[in-house]
Amino acid sequence: MSLRGDSNTFSTKEIKRQEAIYELYRGEQDLIEDLQLARKAYHDPMLKLSIITEEELAHIFGDLDAYIPLHEDLLMKLTEGTNPDGTVAQIGQIVIDWLPGLNAYKNYCSNQLAAKALLDQKKQDRRVQDFLQRCLESPFSRKLDLWSFLDIPRSRLVKYPLLLREILRHTPLDHPDVPSLERAITIIQEILSDINMRKGESECQYYIDKLEYLDDKQRDPLIDNCKTLLCHGELRNKSGSRLHVFLFSELLVLTRPVTRNDRSCFQVYRQPIPVQDLVLEDLLDGEIRMGGSFRGAFTNGEKAKNVFRVSSLDPSHGQSHTLHVNDVYHKQQWLNCLRTAMAQQQGAPSTVQQGETVRAKRHSSTISATMYDEETDENCQPASGPKLRPQTLSKTRLDRKLQGSLKRKETGV
Repeated sequence: MSLRGDSNTFSTKEIKRQEAIYELYRGEQDLIEDLQLARKAYHDPMLKLSIITEEELAHIFGDLDAYIPLHEDLLMKLTEGTNPDGTVAQIGQIVIDWLPGLNAYKNYCSNQLAAKALLDQKKQDRRVQDFLQRCLESPFSRKLDLWSFLDIPRSRLVKYPLLLREILRHTPLDHPDVPSLERAITIIQEILSDINMRKGESECQYYIDKLEYLDDKQRDPLIDNCKTLLCHGELRNKSGSRLHVFLFSELLVLTRPVTRNDRSCFQVYRQPIPVQDLVLEDLLDGEIRMGGSFRGAFTNGEKAKNVFRVSSLDPSHGQSHTLHVNDVYHKQQWLNCLRTAMAQQQGAPSTVQQGETVRAKRHSSTISATMYDEETDENCQPASGPKLRPQTLSKTRLDRKLQGSLKRKETGV
């Protein structure tokens, strides 16, 4: 698929439009090749060698047999819509007719967290580890590990709006393809929004299922209403202890990571705090000293930076947790997430001044972070800052990459 006429017969805008269409076409070819490689170089050999069961492979790889024909279908439709001179007059309706097939990825994206966890678990098997290492060292892998190949479909999904916008940007306003392209962009955004929502609910349930309670009284009934995991991660508490803390839409749950029968889970620490009862206090640098630990005994209590405190309005909870983050940026991420969560649950304002105590509010977007607890082992490394979960619809880097790719193309293809 390329322009075969005299480039002088095409305007600069039309050449750029056709380049953008080709970018979409070529991306589909690359995706198909990568999916086929994932099956032939990883899935089938591991099944044949019996190092991973067929059921486990289905869980890790999803339904590749359905995804490959889906993208082959778009390639075929684009090829059929190509004129003898290599141009595609109208692409909007072709894409509109094809987009509903992307709903096949709903289960795939929702299952990614569990699939990655299973793959990581299987890597503990030396046979699996050796096989994957050999693949990584082989030329066909392009220095990408297996999970990079399995994540390619998700990466491709978020590019579709960008690719379609790029085509639309180089399409004259009076071109008959404009309404169809605009409609296609709306449809793909709706599909991605739905996939995002289902993925978020799936991840939320995944972590809820990994919570382990020392006492049935710890299981707050509100946990059954949680559909969104707003933030989670590791923080260090005042005494240097580590907790993995989860901020769900309805509850703040502090836990300790543990292993039970080779299964990683999170042991709930103290009583979960309902977000509607949550109190958040932004502490000034140096306002408190880190102490109560082996390290603290020799430092006489370091003055802490990047610290905040969470507690409960309900006196029966009797909880207060001073939590330390590595840097001011990640501290702010935590504060923003907590404040937004509180605002949605309590109706409190979403902004506060440093040092001001506020009631909690609920966040609308999912962040992945790490928190730590109040009593802990001394030989802990400093807590890392919150790790923000990549926004599925984020496009800044993709936009730059796409623009760079288009600029590198020659104007006379």
